[in-house]
Amino acid sequence: MAPAKNDGGYRVVVVRVGTRATERSDVYLNYCLYGEDDGPATVDYYFWILQGPEGTLVVDTGFGEEAGRRRGRTLLLHPADALAHLGIDPNDVGDVIVTHGHYDHIGNLDLFPNARIHIAEAEYRFWTSPTAGHVQFSFYAEDGEIDQLRLAETQGRLKMFSGETSPAPGIRLVEVGGHTPGQAVVYVPTSEGDVLLASDAVHFYEELERDMPFTAISDLPAMYEAFSFIREEARQRGITVVAGHDPDVLARFRPCQELPVGAGVAIGAIHQDPKE
Repeated sequence: MAPAKNDGGYRVVVVRVGTRATERSDVYLNYCLYGEDDGPATVDYYFWILQGPEGTLVVDTGFGEEAGRRRGRTLLLHPADALAHLGIDPNDVGDVIVTHGHYDHIGNLDLFPNARIHIAEAEYRFWTSPTAGHVQFSFYAEDGEIDQLRLAETQGRLKMFSGETSPAPGIRLVEVGGHTPGQAVVYVPTSEGDVLLASDAVHFYEELERDMPFTAISDLPAMYEAFSFIREEARQRGITVVAGHDPDVLARFRPCQELPVGAGVAIGAIHQDPKE
């Protein structure tokens, strides 16, 4: 049975946990094909917190300290510290949404020992298959973190879906693929309108604006199709798109007052029942 409707009662908190400086040719697939000079690029790393009247959901969990250090990523705010700033006990989080299995999105799953973990079945099956061991894929994953997904399955906490699911009232988790075999996006109703957390279906807004795929990819046609789908959602339905790694996210939305300066932004407010 689908969860009951939520009439815009969520606040989305976008938390910036890390960053790195690189070049455009490092983040856009076959950048030389565009005939443009190379230049600097900044990649920011986020996770997302959905605060509703019935509780808190977490979307992805950032990167682990050691995995980030080995890859030259600068950790700015540990997810556990971000949650503490917001007064959230990870043990009380009942649902964690995993948009895909890359190291920078499932690095701290062990913070949430009691949570149901929602992930596309295609995503889980891929990362637990022999194909995921090839270097073009394995570079972006950590064996120990994939083991956390396996542990959750053993414990009965892994909730796999195909196509679309609704892990909480009003929340839609939709599989689009492209970046990874089961890459998913998250729809969230807020008091400021519907929000689409694109995660790595759209790393940077420029991807949508210019059809420029990211360098890490599993299915190029599916990534282009995801761009088209998300553009239409924004154009026809007025949905606000939150890109997965774009520094401009911090400029597009209002600062989250509970977090340190520059650490995150917020969209919407938690709906309160006027009868309460």
